[in-house]
Amino acid sequence: MNPSLSALKPYPFERLRALLAHSQPNPQLALIGLQIGEPRHPAPAFIEQALIKHMRGLGHYPLTAGIPELRQSIAEWVTRRFKLPNDSINADTMILPVNGTREALFSFVQAVVDRSEPAAVLMPNPFYQIYEGAALLAGAEPVFLNTTAATQYLPDLESISAETWKRCQILFLCSPGNPTGAVMSLDYFKRALELADQYDFVIASDECYSDIYLNEENPPTGLIQTAIACGRTDLSRCMAFYSLSKRSSVPGLRSGFVAGDPKLIKPFLLYRTYHGCAMPPPTQQASLLAWNDESHVSENRKLYQAKFAAMIPILQPVLNISAPDAGFYLWPYVGDDEHFTRELYEQSSVMVLPGRYLSRQTHQGDPGKGHVRLSLTASIDECRLAAERIRTYIESKSFKPF
Repeated sequence: MNPSLSALKPYPFERLRALLAHSQPNPQLALIGLQIGEPRHPAPAFIEQALIKHMRGLGHYPLTAGIPELRQSIAEWVTRRFKLPNDSINADTMILPVNGTREALFSFVQAVVDRSEPAAVLMPNPFYQIYEGAALLAGAEPVFLNTTAATQYLPDLESISAETWKRCQILFLCSPGNPTGAVMSLDYFKRALELADQYDFVIASDECYSDIYLNEENPPTGLIQTAIACGRTDLSRCMAFYSLSKRSSVPGLRSGFVAGDPKLIKPFLLYRTYHGCAMPPPTQQASLLAWNDESHVSENRKLYQAKFAAMIPILQPVLNISAPDAGFYLWPYVGDDEHFTRELYEQSSVMVLPGRYLSRQTHQGDPGKGHVRLSLTASIDECRLAAERIRTYIESKSFKPF
């Protein structure tokens, strides 16, 4: 077996199951799950209908590059979403459909890391666990960049030593951030690109929550947008990852894409051709329609905006929280995050995720420890009820989180 497998840590939800293995929820209260970032809004009917309509496509092997119509619809979405000049995105050389970004984030690292040199993959901390696992299985060292209130929940790029930058082969960025909802500015991305040029590494920007934001007048900036704005029309050193899971509430569709540097897309396509991960034809047809439609995405955002509006006033008297810039998580500090999670489950039948399960201990501390992640994926009534139960639980205790 690959010896690097032994370096993989248990996934957060395995740790949560172990934490609650000897606990039971309050039998007098219906269980409300806020622990997992799985969208639970109804899937758009037109996506379901497209899958059924194109089922005969299952009789053909799909191309890894996807059908031209899908790539074109994605290129047009990127252009619209980030207000780019027409023809900025070449659908044939800058776009590659993928089976959800989880798979793509992992396989991209395997394709890019040069094992002949000491390699480091830098990533935010807390982080999406795929970043670490991908680095370890590619033979690289994960380097964690703590994101805290002091850094506005963004990695402090200026705190990294020149020695570490010289070993860096991939810098993972996540904007909007999971779990904090922090959004990177154009200037932030620009600085990351300057460092990439200086130290010769690739930026992998995970922007899966890009279409889930609270201010309709201020959608999050992205890496591709920044590159084009800086005159970097070849998108050199850039790879951005997008998904329909959050945007369209179809996590089971397993559909997304990567956009970026043709010099990265071409070998990544070769890797994926051998990897055997072409998107099924019905999924391609449904995805094409999903990227072309914005009305269902707008309605999706309104549901999340309503949940924040319902929960935050209830929780603010007992937790130091405010609405994030984007995403669908709350990230409050609660003290002992494991104790809080277990007692809340036992007494109030609400499941949340301890922050330390999404982070790693570093010399500067563990930035997830003491926090919990609340995922606003339940219905608005369940979110409101969960907020009331959390407040009641905190008010019943002698401690206060702040």
